[in-house]
Amino acid sequence: MENKTFKFKTNINCSGCVSGVSSFLNGLNGVTEWEVDTNNKDKILTVVTDTATKQDVIDSVQKAGFKIESVQD
Repeated sequence: MENKTFKFKTNINCSGCVSGVSSFLNGLNGVTEWEVDTNNKDKILTVVTDTATKQDVIDSVQKAGFKIESVQD
């Protein structure tokens, strides 16, 4: 299956926040790579996945206690 890249605006704004969301994103089936640009004012989360959907990512980040919304590429 082909990899897809999704981008999201979040409130994940420090290394502690990244640690807090790590287990949720690492445990999400299909996610092959992810990173948060904490230097960007919108705290952009980029997720590369082969099977997970945008909604899967949104649900996981919200379960971790963070705000998230999809942004257009």
